[in-house]
Amino acid sequence: MRASSTLSISAEANKKINEGIDIINFSAGEPDFNTPDNIKEAAKAALDSNFTHYTPYEGIPELRQAVADDLKAECGIEYSADMIVISNGSKHAILNAFKAILDPGDEVIVPAPYWNSYIDIINMCYGVPVIAETKKGNAFKVKPDMLGELLTDRTKAVIINSPNNPTGMMYTEDELKAIADFAVKNDLFVISDEIYRRLVYSKKLRHVSIASLGGDIFERTIVIGGLSKSHAMTGWRVGYSASSLQVAQAIARIQSNATSNVNSIAQAAAVEALTGDRSGVENMIREFEHRRDYIAQRISDIPLLSSLLPKGAFYLFVDVSKLYGGSVRDIDIKTSADVARALMQYYGVAVVPSDAFGYPDHIRISYATSMRDVVEGSNRIERFVKENF
Repeated sequence: MRASSTLSISAEANKKINEGIDIINFSAGEPDFNTPDNIKEAAKAALDSNFTHYTPYEGIPELRQAVADDLKAECGIEYSADMIVISNGSKHAILNAFKAILDPGDEVIVPAPYWNSYIDIINMCYGVPVIAETKKGNAFKVKPDMLGELLTDRTKAVIINSPNNPTGMMYTEDELKAIADFAVKNDLFVISDEIYRRLVYSKKLRHVSIASLGGDIFERTIVIGGLSKSHAMTGWRVGYSASSLQVAQAIARIQSNATSNVNSIAQAAAVEALTGDRSGVENMIREFEHRRDYIAQRISDIPLLSSLLPKGAFYLFVDVSKLYGGSVRDIDIKTSADVARALMQYYGVAVVPSDAFGYPDHIRISYATSMRDVVEGSNRIERFVKENF
């Protein structure tokens, strides 16, 4: 097993910061906002009422129903509460899902660039990741013809992440319909990672869940969601899966023998997050959009760097290939990892090289940090390029 690349780089950056070194941390996939007050108050009330004992291992009924209601209101998908399983974050929900559907040697098609943990989770479940390398010209999105080239008699599932980490790109409804038709035709599961679905900034695009596109694909889709990104609740560890009843029951059995229930206080807070006042969340999303607009423009103005405008999430995926062949002091720039190392060592900027995402020649910049850091980090990246290339 590998350690998570993104978490490792973020930990290194935070270690330097704690040692008093001036680092702008663009590596973390974590909102810099605090959890909204109404959610914290709900947790305090749960603690004061001694809601501190075991709960049902699949999640408290109120929270499972709140998730089902939210998916209906926001995505137009009809789930009953017993089709929802509450997990210890969305990463745990993905692990549960693959444990439920994979036999040893089953293959999962993973479009690259991908969130780095997909590969390790599939390996943990004795599955085989099969990489579909997408192209920038298609906004880093997979098409059915690419899936068809990788299809074998061991293919069990396809994973889709929209809005995407690390690119910020989103699938349109027509693109998802084509993937859904392919999955139904070939009797495949779709793991639809929708953890960033609330973080959408495009005026022309809306988030569409592939599970909403008909009964056949609904039965084959496992929707993954959570509150970490949208509600600034990373430390609370509340995620969920939504699936057919058969799959949900399998996931629940797995979780009952692995972790039992999610923390009871966190579940009470999550009910408030989904049913209570959302003004804090809406303010956070507006601020993310402001930061996106700023840093995307700044990066586009820097010679030799380029990126697509993210439609959602809070990442900018920057092509650094035109820097190759240069050097920064004692570091020869041949890969995105060299770019990341030079930026950290000599300019105090932490970014994630794209080999962490199974893709060459890019770095990922997270703008889930303060506007001050977004401005200063942009200045440092500009100096890095202009002083050395």
